[in-house]
Amino acid sequence: MKDRTVSRLVRRVLRHKGWLALALLASLFSNLLAIAGPFVIGLGIDHIIEAGAVEFDILAKILLLLACMYLVGGIFGYFLGLLSGLITNRVITDLRREAFEHLMKMPLSYYDGHSHGDIINRLTNDVDTVSDGLLQFLKELISGVVTVAGAIAFMMFLSPLISLIVILITPVCFVISGAISKKTRYFFRQQSVLTGQLNGYSEEVLRNQRTVIAFGGQQSCRQTFDARNAELYTVGQKAQFFSSLVNPSTRLLNYVIYALLGIFGGLACLAGVGLTVGNISSFITYSTQFAQPINNITSVTTQISAAKASARRIFELLDLSPEPADPADAAVLSDPDGRVRFEHVCFSYRKDQPLITDFSLNVEPGTRVAIVGPTGAGKTTLVNLLMRFYEIDSGKILVSGQPASGITRGSLRRSFGMVLQETWLKTGTIRENIAYGKPDATEEEIVAAARQAGAWGFISRLSKGLDAEISESAENLSQGQRQLLTIARAMISLPPMLILDEATSNVDTRTELKIQTAFLKMMEGRTSFVIAHRLSTIREADVILVLDRGNVVEQGRHEKLLQKGGLYARLYRAQFSG
Repeated sequence: MKDRTVSRLVRRVLRHKGWLALALLASLFSNLLAIAGPFVIGLGIDHIIEAGAVEFDILAKILLLLACMYLVGGIFGYFLGLLSGLITNRVITDLRREAFEHLMKMPLSYYDGHSHGDIINRLTNDVDTVSDGLLQFLKELISGVVTVAGAIAFMMFLSPLISLIVILITPVCFVISGAISKKTRYFFRQQSVLTGQLNGYSEEVLRNQRTVIAFGGQQSCRQTFDARNAELYTVGQKAQFFSSLVNPSTRLLNYVIYALLGIFGGLACLAGVGLTVGNISSFITYSTQFAQPINNITSVTTQISAAKASARRIFELLDLSPEPADPADAAVLSDPDGRVRFEHVCFSYRKDQPLITDFSLNVEPGTRVAIVGPTGAGKTTLVNLLMRFYEIDSGKILVSGQPASGITRGSLRRSFGMVLQETWLKTGTIRENIAYGKPDATEEEIVAAARQAGAWGFISRLSKGLDAEISESAENLSQGQRQLLTIARAMISLPPMLILDEATSNVDTRTELKIQTAFLKMMEGRTSFVIAHRLSTIREADVILVLDRGNVVEQGRHEKLLQKGGLYARLYRAQFSG
């Protein structure tokens, strides 16, 4: 399959045609003045040699002309650098925004199947690498086109025959650099992949450092990190080795060109075929200018190769299929009544490993449904299917009498309030976190939600109260306090249906009792799905579903299930025996 990474980057650059035209104009003036300089210098040399004596007034005019040319050329070169940076920043800003927006559209299965560290690496390090490489490439490419064209024009004007020496040998540089760069690109692609894997492992270990220390896993983590780091080092060394070969190889050919120009130019001058000493001096300078863009590009081969490898990883992300858009005729769930029905639902994360088979359930409005079962029984999977985080393989899920597949995802998900075991709080104030699902909430609503959740006690003791800042990863709050805030966040919007996934697993018993009281009040008249391992928290449920390997093996109220003596009774006795 053809690699279209470079062409895709070029198309993104061409989106900014106006700025690109200005950059080309600045490059044209800057480089043409620089190219004209050697010709003027050659005239000065010829004047000195032919005149037999130095005429300082003429030399002063030539030097003044050169100073003006190089000064104006330098100013235009400065603007070329500014415009190249501006184009690069605009391209990279668009690329980073598109990557982030695409991530926001990806289904939950993508995040479940990819390392978070690798995802973050693509969004940050890879984008920065593309930025560095693109900036270097743009500066060298824009100025290089003008320099090469101008140098060839002046050389052909001075001597078409000797110009062929430069023109015929130069393609050898491209052949050599192309062969080496092919190897370089391979190792830089490997380096980008290994960097993402190493970042993912580092994030995993650092995020769970408390567990690592508790189980004495530091040595094992160091060994794994060292092994992966060593592999990255080896690939990085190979990438640097091959990329470092390009520039010396092309410069060696340049030196050969200089020698040949000196030999043939001197012979032509002695033979009197129209070349002067000043012309030879200008010719050698032009050959240098002709080769300079090639040398400059090869000198930044490392950055360009790394940028291409990183760009490829970003485009791989952008090419992934996002969560399918809602069909044009999808209905908006505007006034849900809380009725939910599963009809012969089948689902599997992997086609060869069925999880839920022929699952049916009818939930009337206001029903409190508890879902229990051993680990891996499919409890959270039911919630994922209900929220359409995953699509069912067959069967049907109805919400308020409408097929969930025919309802817009946004309106469906807004109909549910969720409190999960994993507490996520964004960096910002406590006020902003509680009102996350309802940004226009009033002060009274925020305080009322915090009181109902049992969070107002610790909030009121903070010096800034609701305006207290939550640090990154909420490290300045205890796990229980974080959980209370997520509960308050769900309470403030009070949607018609609730999903509580181990919502009280991280709080103490006393706080749990307070939250249970608040939950009972919040669940009044609302359809609720409660996933719980603490069976004491679901005794009052209207119906308890006992799942095992994706199937409902028992169903009923707490007392009847205990009397039945099945899986639920065994789970209950395991928690409360003795």
